[in-house]
Amino acid sequence: MKKKSLLDLKRLELTEFRTIPKRSIILFADQIRSGHNIGSLFRIADSFLLESILLSEYCVKPPHPEIEKAAIGSTNSVTWLSVPNSIECLIELQQQGYQLIGIEQTDQSFSLDQFKVDLNAKYILIFGNEINGINQNILDRVDACIEIPQFGTKHSLNVSVAAGIVVWHFIAPSLLK
Repeated sequence: MKKKSLLDLKRLELTEFRTIPKRSIILFADQIRSGHNIGSLFRIADSFLLESILLSEYCVKPPHPEIEKAAIGSTNSVTWLSVPNSIECLIELQQQGYQLIGIEQTDQSFSLDQFKVDLNAKYILIFGNEINGINQNILDRVDACIEIPQFGTKHSLNVSVAAGIVVWHFIAPSLLK
């Protein structure tokens, strides 16, 4: 067994990446302060050809050294936008047919393994602040909340870890068809 070289991996060039169709999934960061977490969201969006990333009012934003350290250049490939008003933005996207999915532990959340992904739907996956989670004013507007089943002593996963798990759940069905 030997590791694949960069040539073996046959990754897209930046110009090609920008022109190919993306999955109808947007990552929404609600007041995520860690540049490492935001940078990881960029890497996830690039890796899985997601439509874009939206950064709420109080998120750290590119260019930022912590973001770039984790993103490793994906801030140049992934479309992103700084959102001046989260609620207005989410309402507008909902009106455009996106389903708002909060990744949060609530009294009405679905277990990730129970959430059936509609391959024809458009999704906004909302990830909250590292300490406080998703703001209640956003939770009041979501179509559903998903939580990742956990079995240990800690009550949550790091934002970037949770994002990787959830995004994989959302794209895996498209790989099986």
